[in-house]
Amino acid sequence: MMSSAADNAIRPLEIRTLGRNAQVLLHELGTTLAAAYGSVSNPRCRQAISVFAANIDGELRERIRPPASDGGICVVRAILLDERSLGPTPPIWAAVDDDASLSLDLQMLLLASMIGLPFGWRGQQEGRLVNNVMPARGYENVQIGASSSLLLSPHTEDAFHPHRSHIFLLSCIRNMEAVATTISSVRDVDLSASDRELLLRPTVPILPDLTYGDLERHGPAEPIPILWERSDGLCLRYDPDFTPWGDADPEFRAAYRRLGAELERVARRVVLEPGDVAIIDNDVVVHGRVPFTARFDGTDRWLKRVNIAMPDRPRPVTELAENGYGQKVEYLCLESK
Repeated sequence: MMSSAADNAIRPLEIRTLGRNAQVLLHELGTTLAAAYGSVSNPRCRQAISVFAANIDGELRERIRPPASDGGICVVRAILLDERSLGPTPPIWAAVDDDASLSLDLQMLLLASMIGLPFGWRGQQEGRLVNNVMPARGYENVQIGASSSLLLSPHTEDAFHPHRSHIFLLSCIRNMEAVATTISSVRDVDLSASDRELLLRPTVPILPDLTYGDLERHGPAEPIPILWERSDGLCLRYDPDFTPWGDADPEFRAAYRRLGAELERVARRVVLEPGDVAIIDNDVVVHGRVPFTARFDGTDRWLKRVNIAMPDRPRPVTELAENGYGQKVEYLCLESK
């Protein structure tokens, strides 16, 4: 199943296991929706997902909820998976067999809809609600999810955007090499009061990564705070590889480095195995990935990701003024923003 290891683990990893009956129910719902509607793009399919998710009760709803601890992550052993039916790991996300993945994608969207509002980005993976993450040839040393040879730096998912996910799901289809996802909770770091104060001020912007195309037409980047407070504790918005923090004053740069060092100190490694679903609080933790050597032979690591908005979790009101560099959100059943 799933394992975790960390030299500096702050708290035990939260693990939940679905019983066989709940796993079968989830699988049957995905299979039934796939047979009835044939595509996630079908509006009737999207509506059915929302209706089913709203009426699911019992163990499945109890296990599929946001992380309960300040660790900001839980792993649910949730999905009955037949790797062979999904075929080999595609060489790039655009080559995924949507028909073969449909039942699994629908299961992911059911789980996501039990937590909040699933969404995709119009400017990423053609607006798909379920994104596919695998190594791609030519991107081995680029700071995006399709990389492999380099350390994928710890970051907030889509940190540049005010409508970034509150929670996101990562499900594992294949991970033969036991490639670890790295996780660090801001609530485990040890920062001085002065460092916290500096990082709570809007000082530098966060820019989109290369998957979002040309962004110059959307005007100058505005500074944002790296740290912010939620009713239940400290949160962060962090992506050092796309933050021009070196342009800030020496005091801010020093505080930013100390935050990075602390996130590294408290990092844990989580190895997802087929059928595991990680539920990650995108406001509390940063995630990354250790380096590995991609083979590009159909056996490489393959994850699926779903972004989730939770309207009842407010963020700083200053984010409402951000333009998000023109990137638009496509919700499962609501009008896009």
